[in-house]
Amino acid sequence: MGFMVNTQNEGGSGNHSWGCLRNLVRRKQVDSSNGKAETHHHQQLAKALTFPHLIAIGVGSTIGAGVYILVGTVAREHSGPALAFSFLIAGISAALSAFCYAELSSRFPSAGSAYHYSYICIGEGVAWLIGWALILEYTIGGATVARGISPNLAMIFGGEDCLPIILARHQIPGLDIVVDPCAAVLVFIVTGLLCLGVKESTFAQGIVTTVNVCVMLFVIVAGSYLCFKTGWVGYELPTGYFPYGVDGMLTGSATVFFAYIGFDSVASMAEEVKNPQRDLPLGIGLSLLLCCLLYMMVSVVIVGLVPYYAMDPDTPISSAFASHGIQWAAYLITLGAVMALCSALMGSILPQPRILMAMARDGLLPSFFSNVNQRTHVPINGTITTGVCAAVLAFFMDVSQLAGMVSVGTLVAFTMVAISVLIVRYVPPDEVPLPSSLQENSSSHVGISSSSKQPLLCKANASIVDKEKAQGGWVLNKENRRKLAGWSIMFTCIGNFLLSYAASSFLLPGLLRYSLCGVGGLLLLVGLIVLSCVDQDGARHSFGHSGGFICPFVPLLPIVCILINMYLLVNLGAATWARVSVWLVIGVFVYIFYGRRNSSLVNAVYVSTAHVQEIRRTSGHSLA
Repeated sequence: MGFMVNTQNEGGSGNHSWGCLRNLVRRKQVDSSNGKAETHHHQQLAKALTFPHLIAIGVGSTIGAGVYILVGTVAREHSGPALAFSFLIAGISAALSAFCYAELSSRFPSAGSAYHYSYICIGEGVAWLIGWALILEYTIGGATVARGISPNLAMIFGGEDCLPIILARHQIPGLDIVVDPCAAVLVFIVTGLLCLGVKESTFAQGIVTTVNVCVMLFVIVAGSYLCFKTGWVGYELPTGYFPYGVDGMLTGSATVFFAYIGFDSVASMAEEVKNPQRDLPLGIGLSLLLCCLLYMMVSVVIVGLVPYYAMDPDTPISSAFASHGIQWAAYLITLGAVMALCSALMGSILPQPRILMAMARDGLLPSFFSNVNQRTHVPINGTITTGVCAAVLAFFMDVSQLAGMVSVGTLVAFTMVAISVLIVRYVPPDEVPLPSSLQENSSSHVGISSSSKQPLLCKANASIVDKEKAQGGWVLNKENRRKLAGWSIMFTCIGNFLLSYAASSFLLPGLLRYSLCGVGGLLLLVGLIVLSCVDQDGARHSFGHSGGFICPFVPLLPIVCILINMYLLVNLGAATWARVSVWLVIGVFVYIFYGRRNSSLVNAVYVSTAHVQEIRRTSGHSLA
C-alpha cells in the first residue's frame, strides 16, 4: 500500500470548495531532529541567547509601568487589602499558559511563537489569524507604551513645560490631534538598537530592567520599614481583608492578569537560544515567577502603608510614600516607571520581526520580511518596518483607546497554544509535507494512499482479548482512539466557549443563560473525562525535539487554561471586538489574495510520519 497523498489535487474541479477548505487545515512539518524541514535556503538567526538573556527579555517585557498605577485602582475598586491575593490568582492563571508555552517552545524551537505552533498542530487558517492578530498586538502595544513614556519623563524634569520643545507634545492647529515627538524618537532609538544584534539589544534591555527591579525593591524594603514602624495601618480595618467579598478579589484578578502578559516574548526568541530545551522553559517559568513575587510584595507593602480607600488612583505608590514624609521617593518611582516603559517598548518591538519572518518563510507574507542581515543576524527589514509603523502610530494617535486590542491577540494566542498542547498529546499530525527535494526520489516507489475503514470498536488480538475479557473484552484501536480524542478536544473547546459566554452575559434571559451554562459545562466535563480515560498518543515522544519540558496535569491544565482565556476574551467588550474584527477581516482578504496562493504548502505532498525515515533512507541510498 502506498503512503503518499497530494492534498492539492484531490477531487478535481468539482471539489474546488473542499480544496479551499483543505488549505485552511494543511499543516507544516516540524523542524525536528527526526525530520528536519527544508530550511537550508533560509537565512538563519544567530544562536546567541542564554538563560540570563531570556530572563531579561521575560521580566522586561512583562513588568510595565502599569503596576505603578494598577495597585491603586484595583485596591480601591475591587480587592481592598486582598490585592496580593488578586495578583497571586492572576499569576497562577498566567502560569497555566506559561506551562503550555514551555512545552511547545522546547518541542518546536523556531521563530514564530504561537503562530508557529498553530501552523504545526492546527492548520494554516488558524495560524494565519494568530500571526495577523499578533502583528496588531505588538504594533499597537509598542505605540501605546511609547506614548506613555513622555508624561513620566516630563515629571522627572519638573512638568510637561520643562521638556525640550522638540520633544514636548503639541496639538496640531485645527485638528484634534496631539503629536508626541518624544514617543516617536524613542521608538526609532529602540529600533536602531534592535538592528545592532539580538545580544546587544538584550544586554541593554537587561540594564534597563535591572534599574526597574531595583526601584521596585526599594519600594518593598523602604515600604516594609515604614509599615513596621506604623503598624501596618492598611490592614487594621473593621471591613476585614475582603471588603468587596471574594467576587471583588476575583474581579481584581481578571484586571491584573494583563500585567503578566509579556512572558510569551521569550518563546518568540526560540530560534536564537543556544540550548532551547533547557533554557526556554526556565526563562519562561522563572521570569513569570519573579514578576509574580515582585507584584505581590509591592501590593502587600502599599496596602499596608495606606488604607485601600485612601489610595491615590493615579499615583498610589508615590502618594503612599509622600503621606509618610518621603516626597523625594516620587522621583525615584517615576524613574522606575520610565525604565519599565522603555523595557516594555523593547519587548513589544522585539518579537514582531520574528513573527513576520516566520510568516514570510512559509510564503504567507512577501519574502521581503524573511531577509536576515548577514552581519548582525537580525531580520532587518521586519525590524525597520515594525519600528516605522509603531513610531507613526505613537506620533500621531492617542492609542490608549486601542489598548484593548492588544489583549485580544494575546488571549487568542494563549488559547491556541493550550489547544496545541492537547493536539500534540492526543492527536499529533500523522502526515507531514515531504520536502520537494525528496518528492522526485520517492515518487518512483510510492503511490497515492488509500484510507482503510475500521470500526470504532474492534476485537483486539487473542492475548489482549483474554486479558481484557473480564473488563468487557473490547478496546479502542489506534485510529479510532485518535478520532475519539479529536472529537473530545472539539467538544471541550465548544463547552468552554458556551460556559464563558453564558457566565458573562448578564442580559440574557435567565432560562437561556442557565441552559447554556448547563450545556457548556456538560460538554466540558464529558470531554475532560474522555481525555482523562484514553491513552495519549505514543507518537508524541518523537514529534518535535525530545528531551524538553513536559507540561504536567494534561488534559486538566490546558483545559482550565482555555477556559480562563476564553472568559477573559468574552469580557473584553463589544467595542474592542468591533475594532479587532475590522483588522481580522482585512487579514482574511490578504490571506485569500496572497497567502493562500503563495504558501509553501501549495503543492505539498503529504507522507505518513511512519514512512518519513524510510523515504529519507531510500533517497539517501539513491543519491549515493
